[in-house]
Amino acid sequence: MNVPSLPSVSIIGSGLIGQAWAVVFARAGCVTTLWDGNPQAAQQAVTLIEQQMQTLARYGLVDDVVGAMAHIRVADSLEAAVAQSDYVQENLPEVLDIKLDIFARLDAAAPPHAIVASSTSGIPATAFTEDLAGRARCLVAHPVNPPSLIPVVELSGAPWTSEQTLVRTRAIMEAVKQKPVTVLQEIDGFILNRLQGALLREAFRLVEQGYVSVEDLDTTVSHGLGLRWSFMGPFETIDLNAPGGIRDYAQRYGPLYQELAKTQVDTEPWSNALIDRVTTARRADLPEDKLAARRAWRDQRLMALAAHKLQQLNKTEVPDAD
Repeated sequence: MNVPSLPSVSIIGSGLIGQAWAVVFARAGCVTTLWDGNPQAAQQAVTLIEQQMQTLARYGLVDDVVGAMAHIRVADSLEAAVAQSDYVQENLPEVLDIKLDIFARLDAAAPPHAIVASSTSGIPATAFTEDLAGRARCLVAHPVNPPSLIPVVELSGAPWTSEQTLVRTRAIMEAVKQKPVTVLQEIDGFILNRLQGALLREAFRLVEQGYVSVEDLDTTVSHGLGLRWSFMGPFETIDLNAPGGIRDYAQRYGPLYQELAKTQVDTEPWSNALIDRVTTARRADLPEDKLAARRAWRDQRLMALAAHKLQQLNKTEVPDAD
């Protein structure tokens, strides 16, 4: 079956992730139906979604708030929410029993052609889809929070997820301007969290062993690695950092990284003392009662960055040398 250019979408769970997904699909023009086990929460979500749309519009990330909001519906029941759906995005808590129950209900209620995806950030599709009659149409579509600002979506199927499901889901995500990444084999943490986890483990270790302060560690990333990583990945980064590209870089710096790797094998959990130390440093820089305001600032900076990247989409050609 061909992927519709504007699929009818169901959002199951209207918390922060569900709201952000609703923004993604509705601003792209998809009929987007919300359902939540708490009907009041679903209705409140519509107001919050409109507020997000208004803010995004100020950065050029939503063209028509009124038009986008016109695509959003609220369903009284799960069955009604998915009755006409081409694509279902589940966003309930990270509890396996909840995933098992909701996917059984979704598989029974959604049309046979509909894709059923979970936003889970850590539970593999294998764990909650094995016994479903329609398991071939089920997968994980793990967003980065919030997907309305950070477009990467990790697509991770179980061994029984069909290739057609993965291809259709990727096409849907591209149609709504997300950036899908296909996880070729199921793996704990998918891709992004494994990369993030490796950096976090080394960051904690460097602080714990007295090599750097918490503040300077953050500066190293925010004003160093992060500047390049905001528009290119690690492989492209090193490809451009040696005259002859990847192979040249590997020959120059491979031995250094091999030696570093020998000291990066600790798998002990972060100690309470270490967590206390990092927490104390962070609270000295940002009191707890300022966290919400800083999160709002973060989102505004992400909006500005997303707007900048959007403006540069048609300017990605390699400039001529002077």
